[in-house]
Amino acid sequence: MAAMRTVRRLIAGGVALAAAGWALRDVPAELGVRPLTSGEDRASRIRRSPQFRDGVFVNPMPEQTRVGAPSPALLRELMKDRESRRPAGPIPLRTPAAGDLSPTGLNVVWYGHASTLVEIEGRRVLFDPVWSGRVSPTPFVGPLRHHPVPVAIEEVPKLDAIVISHDHYDHLDLSTVRRLTRISKAPFLVPLGIGAHLERWGVPLYRIIELDWEEEANVAGLRFVSTAARHFSGRSLTRNDTLWGSWVVAGSRRKVFYAGDSGFFEGYAKIGADHGPFDLTLMPIGAYSPSWPDIHMNPEEAVNAHVNLGGSLLLPVHWATFTLALHPWSEPVDRLWREAKARDVKIVVPRPGELVDTASAPAVDAWWQAVQS
Repeated sequence: MAAMRTVRRLIAGGVALAAAGWALRDVPAELGVRPLTSGEDRASRIRRSPQFRDGVFVNPMPEQTRVGAPSPALLRELMKDRESRRPAGPIPLRTPAAGDLSPTGLNVVWYGHASTLVEIEGRRVLFDPVWSGRVSPTPFVGPLRHHPVPVAIEEVPKLDAIVISHDHYDHLDLSTVRRLTRISKAPFLVPLGIGAHLERWGVPLYRIIELDWEEEANVAGLRFVSTAARHFSGRSLTRNDTLWGSWVVAGSRRKVFYAGDSGFFEGYAKIGADHGPFDLTLMPIGAYSPSWPDIHMNPEEAVNAHVNLGGSLLLPVHWATFTLALHPWSEPVDRLWREAKARDVKIVVPRPGELVDTASAPAVDAWWQAVQS
């Protein structure tokens, strides 16, 4: 009997090890590729970039924040008030109704966090798609999703372009990229260097459009301009070997600005002057902290950036879906709403999956407060 128990334990241990190995099989790919080693053409473009100095990409305004391993004090803070950093109840979801695209209209669907679908003048653009349940290189640790994605990736309407702001895990997701590569023919528009990750993950080179800041490309009748942001990049211990950025998407009549991740900086006024005004801005409002004020805006700064950009309607992103900072779950949108009212800025706060026609955006109804009560 003892021998049989030993055999069973050995078998169980072997199965567990095999399962762990299977679960970790994608970790090397998740970490991505150093773009300077991914081909001379890409490396040459990177070295010529005005944003690339002393072997790394740099911000337009020097940042004081030094992002690295969490300090003991931060780890202690993370253990406090954890309940306030996630929703108290289920987040209400909507399934966007499929309809005909307007050749002149502008609609938007926020799927959660930064993943957003914009329908502009009859074309569909998907920003920073992340459909995974955890934003991490491993399936065992890292921030978990607070709500399901409102639709399966296979149910997203036919896309004309997929746009990435930077290579952090909550904005660039290997699993989602691979699925989109299989089910869609849309090109990926990415900041300089990120094409190296996509190539390793199986995206054909002809579907990758890499741009430096102020470079542009025309796709499906839309003009895409890569613009500045104040952030950083990296999927491992190596930092800033790919570029980060924001994006302008312009049709013949409508314009959209997507900020990606960014701290506030003076460049928003120049982007607005050069490329605006904008019918819609997608502005990050969450995951801010006094510990990293230069790389993530707070809600008041997001409103200020929107005004500097010449924005008409502001839709907040980068909140509600993952806990990435110490502030309470609903604090970003409460602060945004107060600031918007104080400055007479028009905002829309849809539920994840809710289709918004920007020409008749619904009034803010504070749905998140019911989640927290």
